[in-house]
Amino acid sequence: MPEPGGAALRLCLIAGEHSGDALGARLMSAINAAWPSPVQYSGVGGPLMEAQGLVSQFPLSDVSVMGPVAILKRLPRLIRRVHQAADAALAAKPDAVVIIDAPEFTHPIAKRIRRRRPEVPIVDYVSPSVWAWRPGRARRMRWYVDHVMALLPFEPEVHARLGGPNCTYVGHPLIERVAEWQAIDPDPLARRLNLSREAPVLVVLPGSRRSEIERLMVPFGAAIERLMAQGRRPQVIIPAVPHMRSVLDAQIHRWPLTPHIVETEADKIAAFKLATAALAASGTVTLELALAGTPMVVAYQVDRLSAQLQFLIKAPHFALANIVLDERAFPEFIQVDCTPEKLAGSLIEVMEDDATRQRQFAALARIADLMRLDHGTPSEAAARIVMDHATAVRARHPIQEKPAA
Repeated sequence: MPEPGGAALRLCLIAGEHSGDALGARLMSAINAAWPSPVQYSGVGGPLMEAQGLVSQFPLSDVSVMGPVAILKRLPRLIRRVHQAADAALAAKPDAVVIIDAPEFTHPIAKRIRRRRPEVPIVDYVSPSVWAWRPGRARRMRWYVDHVMALLPFEPEVHARLGGPNCTYVGHPLIERVAEWQAIDPDPLARRLNLSREAPVLVVLPGSRRSEIERLMVPFGAAIERLMAQGRRPQVIIPAVPHMRSVLDAQIHRWPLTPHIVETEADKIAAFKLATAALAASGTVTLELALAGTPMVVAYQVDRLSAQLQFLIKAPHFALANIVLDERAFPEFIQVDCTPEKLAGSLIEVMEDDATRQRQFAALARIADLMRLDHGTPSEAAARIVMDHATAVRARHPIQEKPAA
């Protein structure tokens, strides 16, 4: 580690969506805490990364898109932004480049940097889902990615088997929040919502994107209607992403009951703790539920074009919680299987069958064990890898600072 007063560390961080902005901000915070002098950041990010010292080349919203249809609609702008981000990264002469998730945007940038500056190390923070689809990407990444920092514990073995780049499990960022979750008392939320101890609590999580919410709120509401028709009276809580509240409100009027809406992180975790079960969109939220110890039923629906491409997906499971376990511990209902009848039947089993609940609790405990780190936090582990690569290239190619006038 260099002494303060030496040449400034120059890092280029490139995120492509808001989850990457949060991940990058935590990484920058860990680097800032460990590096003995100020760090110069360049690249692309959102407000969280900017608060840690990044000067973003353009707004993150310009490139934050998901799904083949959305990408095609904005392809010309995305291509321009790829070129702009790569040119800016090269002009900044970084000691290392970190691309953060969003492979459709960040990987083309990495390739352009590698062609023009092959000596600059490139670290990929979040492995593409090569274990689920297009496994050949792992081997192709070797020429433009020097190290992959994995969020899921099985990913290093996958990259080794597929001939991918060096890969290290640094831990999922959710791990950093578990200690805070443990301190959250759910009783104040139960009192505020006037929840009864006699009726089950069902947490419903239809996703954080407009398309997810609009697709899932209809079958989720119909599943609750079936529960009520069979004599169940669940108390429903929906943790909402604040900027999606209006989208939720537009759907809720079709439901047979009025759910409680909560918007803060603390209330969401309190709801998880109060829940008898959760009905959740497949994705990161299934890991949140797992680490909070909440039994769940998982469902998902995608647009017509994405559904037609599902034959490319090789993973046997869709829910991240099941993927980590490599078994279907939590029921999954995808596309045509995402029906009110199947969702309601599975929810009744998860909420009322003791054997089913015990199996889920055992699986939830295994996920926590699999994702645990021996020491430190995920951000600290990731920071060490980035700083090691930056230091190594600096030793081979020392940067000559311009002398003071």
